[in-house]
Amino acid sequence: MARSTKSLKPTDAELNILRVLWERGPSTVRDVQEALSRGKPTGYTTALKLMQIMAEKGLLRRDESNRAHVYRAAVPRARTLRRLAKDMLDRAFEGSAVRLVLHALEAKDVSPKDIAKIRRLLGDYESQDRERSLTDSERGKE
Repeated sequence: MARSTKSLKPTDAELNILRVLWERGPSTVRDVQEALSRGKPTGYTTALKLMQIMAEKGLLRRDESNRAHVYRAAVPRARTLRRLAKDMLDRAFEGSAVRLVLHALEAKDVSPKDIAKIRRLLGDYESQDRERSLTDSERGKE
């Protein structure tokens, strides 16, 4: 029986397979193996075994209605990435988003274009947060 994906963290190899499936959508083992092999040679049986394990763990869903089984990611990319980011934030940065962002910016040269995009995203996030606060306070008036 598949385990809950709620606290499940994919390994690096599993994350590579998930990336392929998030990009391509439902795919056969052969499709995934070929996509993986473009970056690093990966054998068919290696991809098959990993994908079988991932299905057992609940990371993938398998459609067995055709001769070639078709796999798809069980959890959307955004949810998985949020879970991984939260885990890293908690474990490595003691829950401090400020430390995480500072270390991320120091770890790699960031282009002015990316910094501008980060500023826009922070502004959008701040606006959404204000809107949520206003909505919450308006509910309290009822």
